[in-house]
Amino acid sequence: MEEIRIAIAGLMHESNGFAPGMTTLKDFETGGIDTGPSIAMRWADAEHELGGFFEAAQKCLFTPVPAFSAWAMPSSVIDLSTYETLLDRLLASLRTAGEFQGVLLALHGSMMVHQMDHCADAHTARRVRELIGPEKPLVVTLDYHANIAPELADHADAIIVYQTYPHIDQRSRGILAGEILCQYLSSGIRPHTFVMPVPMLIPLLSQNTSRNPMASVLEFSRRKVSETDGLLELQFAAGFPYADSPFTGASIVAVAEGDIRIARKAAQELYERVWIERENLTAQPPDSKAAVSQSIREAKWPTILVDIGDNVGGGSSADSTVIAQEIIAQQGPGFWVVLHDESSVWQSVQAGVGNRVSLSAGGKMDLNAPPLAISGRVKLIHDGRYQEHQPRHGGVKFHDQGLTAVIETDRGDLVICNSNRHAPFSLGQLTSLGLDPCHAQLIIVKAAVAFRAAYEPIANSIIEVDTPGLTAGNPKRFTYHRIQRPILPLDSVDCFLNPPIR
Repeated sequence: MEEIRIAIAGLMHESNGFAPGMTTLKDFETGGIDTGPSIAMRWADAEHELGGFFEAAQKCLFTPVPAFSAWAMPSSVIDLSTYETLLDRLLASLRTAGEFQGVLLALHGSMMVHQMDHCADAHTARRVRELIGPEKPLVVTLDYHANIAPELADHADAIIVYQTYPHIDQRSRGILAGEILCQYLSSGIRPHTFVMPVPMLIPLLSQNTSRNPMASVLEFSRRKVSETDGLLELQFAAGFPYADSPFTGASIVAVAEGDIRIARKAAQELYERVWIERENLTAQPPDSKAAVSQSIREAKWPTILVDIGDNVGGGSSADSTVIAQEIIAQQGPGFWVVLHDESSVWQSVQAGVGNRVSLSAGGKMDLNAPPLAISGRVKLIHDGRYQEHQPRHGGVKFHDQGLTAVIETDRGDLVICNSNRHAPFSLGQLTSLGLDPCHAQLIIVKAAVAFRAAYEPIANSIIEVDTPGLTAGNPKRFTYHRIQRPILPLDSVDCFLNPPIR
């Protein structure tokens, strides 16, 4: 039997177009850049689609050819020279990978590059297609928050999108991508992908796939696949509203075997199903004053206060003090909060473990509230590295929040300052520091939905908070210049046909 060799590659970033500054090569080096065998060392056992690619190799009996992967924490748009450097390295790795019969490519779908007018992820796929030629299959995976340019389907034979938020299906979606590629190689029947934009900016809270309306929308998709001959996948991508581009918004992605008309018809049917839910795809959580008051009144410990406006996984600064200041103002119970604040870390290091320190923590990038003026004892200094072995949003196994200081304040709060912006996708962010979140009263979590896979099992109450910031929940808080109009909720439903067809 002739050996089948499939190249594995990835270039992944979720870019917040409203965040200041640029994402640089250093940010990707912090996240992870790997070539060749080191890709397997980082990702093969991870709950990520790259790990799924390797598992598909075992399941489908092909030889994985790890080429290149790069990932960075969600942040501001990418510097053009950084993107060009990474893309050049990806293409060079494929050129020197030897003979292979196809490519599995992990993208994000919401990558934005400074001074690049077209969609970066579609551009990456196009360059890979130009390199490998028209005959070799290219299967792409995307995040559920992808802002998908329809032209991506011109370059990829199949597009597979995560269908859970929190993202706990990444590995299984990677396996599916490998299976579809191998199915094409064995049958000779090429898959066809159709992308249909949906004119909606959906707040992240409404994107939660474990509750309606999204749960029912995705159930409709699964049922259509099971009932329709030739339909391989019918997927909803909820989009990433913190990007100002012509592709920002939700999309439907249908993959059919052999006949694009099957994909088009299924996409239109799902579109109509989504449009029915348009008024339900919004969320109105309480502001910080009301949320803190509710948490004190209900006293269900531990209570998670979700700082939506400072959602680290959406590219925020990770140092907002809005909720913490409100707890102090209302004389609430002790809280735990993680703040990205390198200067406070070094002040704690200089003071030393067990010694007293006075700090102005956080509030240096996010200016919606002043820094926390705290005094207390340095409880711990930690290198910030830990591992996650369970399926968690993001699928990353090896984590690094940088040099980290835990300060126990005189008020009874725990303020954790880290050196790397780090999203709360894993309880390991706390437990690696010797902290048991079950013993907390209030925990401020800088997220929207992604934290739930880790925190729901330990929480007695979760209160989502409408805070200001770079990831505020209401799209009307932002000024868009390049987005396609009309689009909900920025425009009236009267602007559309029912349902609109774009």
